[in-house]
Amino acid sequence: MQRERSFARTMVAASMAAALALVAGCCSLDEPTPAPKPAPVPVAKPAPPPPLPSGTCPVVGRDGGNVFTRQAIPTGTASTSIILMEKVAPEVVNVGQDFEYHIKVTNLTACELDEVVVTETIAQGLNYKSSDPNASRSGDLLTWNLGTLPGNSTRILKVRAAANGPGTFTDCARVTYKEKLCITVKAVEPKLTLDKSAPAEVLLCDIIPLKLTVTNPGSGVANNVVITDPLPAGLKTVDGQTNVTINVGNLNPGESKSYTVNTQATRTGSFENKAVAKADGGLSDDAASTTVVKQPVLTITKTADQTVYEGRPINYKVTVTNKGDAVAANTVLTDTLPSGVSFVSATDGGQAAGGMITWNLGSMAPNASKTVGITVKAVSQGTVVNRAETKAVCAAAVAATAQTVVKGIPAVLLEVIDLEDPIEVGGQETYVITVTNQGSMADTNIAITCTLEDSQSYVSSSGATQATATGQTVRFAPLASLAPKAKAEWRVVVKATKAGDVRFSVEMNTAQLQRPVNETESTNQY
Repeated sequence: MQRERSFARTMVAASMAAALALVAGCCSLDEPTPAPKPAPVPVAKPAPPPPLPSGTCPVVGRDGGNVFTRQAIPTGTASTSIILMEKVAPEVVNVGQDFEYHIKVTNLTACELDEVVVTETIAQGLNYKSSDPNASRSGDLLTWNLGTLPGNSTRILKVRAAANGPGTFTDCARVTYKEKLCITVKAVEPKLTLDKSAPAEVLLCDIIPLKLTVTNPGSGVANNVVITDPLPAGLKTVDGQTNVTINVGNLNPGESKSYTVNTQATRTGSFENKAVAKADGGLSDDAASTTVVKQPVLTITKTADQTVYEGRPINYKVTVTNKGDAVAANTVLTDTLPSGVSFVSATDGGQAAGGMITWNLGSMAPNASKTVGITVKAVSQGTVVNRAETKAVCAAAVAATAQTVVKGIPAVLLEVIDLEDPIEVGGQETYVITVTNQGSMADTNIAITCTLEDSQSYVSSSGATQATATGQTVRFAPLASLAPKAKAEWRVVVKATKAGDVRFSVEMNTAQLQRPVNETESTNQY
């Protein structure tokens, strides 16, 4: 225990006349005998107290952590008094802890003083331990018979005691002529408690507030209070710190201070950490909290018809699953329709707007799944890629795609007509050959071959491609491509050489047909 000391002084003189008699009896007023200097006191001294005022009232003051009182007796003025008594003690002490206070008695004259007696009454609630020099004790009264006090000399009386409990204590010192000098000592007991609270369960994206409350329920000031809270791995403050230190300062009796530290987890799991509050004098307390961090984890799958023909429906299925350990709140699924399709329908209340279908799936418990369906119509050929995405509170957005190849259907129509029917032998007949692509895909490498009967002979040809005539066969060069809904035309002019019911035959082959198409036109020749 650090002991800070100052002194209360009491100076006693029976009267100014007695003082003069003492001076006359021991020394010359003209040539005063030098007094020996008092031995150094082995305690820390306070700053010099203020000068004594006139009168007999004691001077009371404080210096650092000490309280002191002093008095010159009998006049209250050092120059006209005989004895100066000084007394010093710690202003605040801890319950049950020894402390020491001093009584200093100084002979202000150059002559000896006889029968100097100092008494000290120990306050109730203080436990007297010892004194130096030893005092005779009677109950709570300590008595020092100092006997003769040489001129200009000082005696220091040291008393060791301890407070039995919180409170204030006043010890009074007296001289034999019953002048009293009193001092008050207050014993206090600071205490320290720490409370900590945090949410029991949060989501990974949530802020975790740690609330720390430190309280002094004791009767004295808790000095230099500091709270430390080392965060566990995976938990940081919102500004990236892993260790929290709060300098609270001093806490008065009954005072509390609360602090909130906002943290956030970098992973899921259970986080427990302990905070500690400390103050001077070995005061400390700790408190812990546990928070479980969870997260919803969404997955999505999407399937579609792999191949369809233009104009036919494409069917999709989308499945959303929560594979996390927390509820996925406000789960939303969206499906963006690609170009080349038109919306037909959606299951489970899907709403289509602006080329997007939206489902509000609500809250999905861990391991829950939801499957929805979409039907669209393929309006153009090519590869159609459809994308769906889902997200929820504190769950990362995930997406899935599915593709469908949209094909066209070639459907060619072959028509053959004669322009003049019947015709006379020797006359000419013109046959018109028309090919129409009625399908949804271009037809390619279209080849036309015409066959004449023996009663006709080849005259000329024209049309989409050039022809080559060999005997009774006319072959047109293949037409490279015929777009959907387009037509191509060829003409063959023949001469009637014999009368009869004649058949003009046409055969068509394309790259998309697996076998040829045949068409005939009858002509009556007479």
